[in-house]
Amino acid sequence: MLIGLEVKNFAIVSNLSTEWQSGMTAITGETGAGKSIAIDALSLCLGERAEASAVRPNTDKAEVCAQFDLSDLPLAQAFLEHHMLANADNECLLRRVVCKNGRSKSYINGSAVTAAQLKELGQYLISIHGQHAHQHLLKAEHQLQLLDAYAGHHHLVSSVSQNYKQFASLQKEFKHLEQQQLQQAAQKQLLEYQVAELDEFALQEGEFEQIEAEHYKLSNSQTILEACQRELQHLYESDEQNACSLLQHSAQQFTELAQYDESLASVATLLAEAAVQVEEASREVRSYTEQADLDPARLVEVENRLSGAMDLARKHHIKPQALVEFHQSISQELESISNNNSRLEQLESEIENALVHYQQASEQLSQSRKEYANTLNTLISESMANLSMENGVFEIALIQETDRVPNNLGYDNVSFLVSTNPGQPLQPLAKVASGGELSRISLAIQVIIAQKVTTPTLIFDEVDVGISGPTASAVGKLLRQLGKSTQVICVTHLPQVASSAHQQFFVAKEIAQGETFTNMLPLNKDGRVNEIARLLGGDNVSKTAKANAKELIKAHA
Repeated sequence: MLIGLEVKNFAIVSNLSTEWQSGMTAITGETGAGKSIAIDALSLCLGERAEASAVRPNTDKAEVCAQFDLSDLPLAQAFLEHHMLANADNECLLRRVVCKNGRSKSYINGSAVTAAQLKELGQYLISIHGQHAHQHLLKAEHQLQLLDAYAGHHHLVSSVSQNYKQFASLQKEFKHLEQQQLQQAAQKQLLEYQVAELDEFALQEGEFEQIEAEHYKLSNSQTILEACQRELQHLYESDEQNACSLLQHSAQQFTELAQYDESLASVATLLAEAAVQVEEASREVRSYTEQADLDPARLVEVENRLSGAMDLARKHHIKPQALVEFHQSISQELESISNNNSRLEQLESEIENALVHYQQASEQLSQSRKEYANTLNTLISESMANLSMENGVFEIALIQETDRVPNNLGYDNVSFLVSTNPGQPLQPLAKVASGGELSRISLAIQVIIAQKVTTPTLIFDEVDVGISGPTASAVGKLLRQLGKSTQVICVTHLPQVASSAHQQFFVAKEIAQGETFTNMLPLNKDGRVNEIARLLGGDNVSKTAKANAKELIKAHA
C-alpha cells in the first residue's frame, strides 16, 4: 500500500509531501490544476521513461520518493529479498531523480538500481488505469490479456509460450539446415572428390618427412658407398699405409720411449686406444658397405610417393607437411554436411512432437479461457446494469483457430461483444458502444478484474469521463466497495464519485512572481463539503449546494 509521496521540482510542482490511507481516496480540483501530477510522478517513480521536460524550469533536477507498506505483499517482499534490497521494517522506499539533461538515477531502499528494476517491482505495488484505458479495450490483444489476468492461469499461458518457443526454435533450426543444404550441395560434391582423392593417397602422419629423408638418402646412396669404400682403405685396408697401422706403430714407439721417461707412457696408451677406435670404426664402415643395397626400384617408389604428396599440396595451396591435417579437416566438413540429412530427419520428428505438445497446452488454455469467460460474462453484464445499462449484455466470444500458425498466445481469437438495447444483437464493442458506454464497460471490467488480481493499490485517472447522473453514483459505489479490499486512488471531476471516497485531496494551482505552483492538500470534513459543493454548483458555492454535498457524503457514511 502507498503510504507516502514526496515530489520536488517535478513539472509545475515545487514541493509536495502527502500521506495516503487505505480505502478509497479521491483527488479533485479545477480543470488544468494538475490533478494527475501525483499519478505522473508515481509513474516516474515506478520506472517510466524519464524526460528532461519533467524537471521544473530553472531547477537542476526533479525528485520523486514513494513509500510503501509491504506487510501484505509477499511478491514484492520476495523481489526485494532476491535482489538483496529488503529492509527489516517491511517498508519500501522508491526514489527517482531526473536531471535537467534528461538523465535519471533510480533507488530502492537507498540502493542504486536500474529503471527496469523499478518497473519490475512496480507491478507488485500499483496498477494504474488511465483515462484512455477504454480505447485499449477495443484491441483484441488487450481483451485477451484482460481475460487471462482475470483467469489467473499463468501456468497455462506460460506452458503455451514455452511450447511455442520450443516449436519455433526447432523450426528455425530446420529451415537453417535446409538452406545450408541447398548452399552446400556444390560444396559437398567438391569435398567428396577431394576426400576420395586424399583417402586413396592415404598419407599418414609424419610420412612426408620420412619419405623426404629416405629419398634424399637413396638419391645419394652411390656417392655414400664409394666414399665409404675409399675411406675404409685409408683407415684400415690399405696395404701400403693406413691410419690404424700408423697409430699402432706410434703407440709401439712411445711405449719403448716410456722406458726412458715414464711420462710418455700416457701418450702410448692414448695412441693404442685411438688405434682400437679406428679399427672399430673400420668394422662399422665395412659392415655398412656390405649391407648397402642400391635399389633403383625403391628409389622410384619413393620418388613417386614424394611427387604425389607435393602435387596434392600444390593443388590445395598448402605445404606438403599440412596435407594430413587438411585431409582430416575436409573429412570432418564433409561429415558435417552429410550429418545434416540425418539431423533434418530427426528435426522433423522433434517438430511434430513439439507441435503436439503445443496443441495440447493450447487446448488446456482454451478450456480455461472458456470457463472464466462465462464467469466474466455474467459479472460484467450485472455490473453494466448497475452502471445504468439495465438492458446491457456482455459476452466474450472465443474462436479456436486450430489451423492458424502457432504463436505464444495459443489458438484463441477473442472478441468482446455487447448489446446495449433490447433486441439488439451482440456486436463488437467498437461498433455499438458510445464513448460514455465504452467508459462504463471499461470501468466495470477493470473493477471486476482488479477484485480478482490482487494488486495492492489501484489508481483510476479520470476513468469516469463521459459519465454523469445516476451512473456516476453507481461508479462511486463501485469504487468505494473496491476500496474495502484494495487501496483505491481516483482522480475525478464528478461529485458523486468524490463523495464516495473515504478521504479526499484537493489540487490547486496558483501563480506567484511569474511562476506557476501546484499544491495538493488533504481535505477535512468541512473542506470536503465545500469542494463537493463546488463540483455540484461551480465556483459560487451556495447553501443548497453545501446541503447537497453533505447529503452525498452522508449517503456513504
